[in-house]
Amino acid sequence: MIALLQRVRSASVSVDDEVVGAIEHGLVALIGVQRHDCPAEADRLLQRMLGYRIFEDTDGRMNLALPAVHGGLLLVPQFTLAADTRKGMRPSFTPAADPARGAELFDYLAAAASTRHQPLACGRFGAHMQVSLINDGPATFWLQVEPRPASGSASRPMLQSTEIEGKN
Repeated sequence: MIALLQRVRSASVSVDDEVVGAIEHGLVALIGVQRHDCPAEADRLLQRMLGYRIFEDTDGRMNLALPAVHGGLLLVPQFTLAADTRKGMRPSFTPAADPARGAELFDYLAAAASTRHQPLACGRFGAHMQVSLINDGPATFWLQVEPRPASGSASRPMLQSTEIEGKN
């Protein structure tokens, strides 16, 4: 499961010229669901999004997480994040979850987020959306949570550069 985080001063998402979600300062999280994702990946991604220290403290260092700054969280489904762009001139969406599964996991993530963080706003899965934001910094980060191997497996998937053990 993928989240492209953007630290923002404000953001909104509209469908058919109607604002369906808006936040003041906080995070916009564009969410991509991959075909092998399950609720465990959504839970881990939410944990990382809420704990990711990308807001400045009084010394100007990125040392504070979203809850510490009382920021909003705007979740926007974006299946194109799961595209395979390694070759050719057209993206392949083979790695993306099918629409029904993608919607299910996005809704799961949004429901879990609503119990752990407010304010929360969401875009609409499958809708043609317009996202407006004022990126603060700009500060944009890619978080990816890979499915964990089945229990009993000795191997562990390689960590993404954004998920180096021991660093928050």
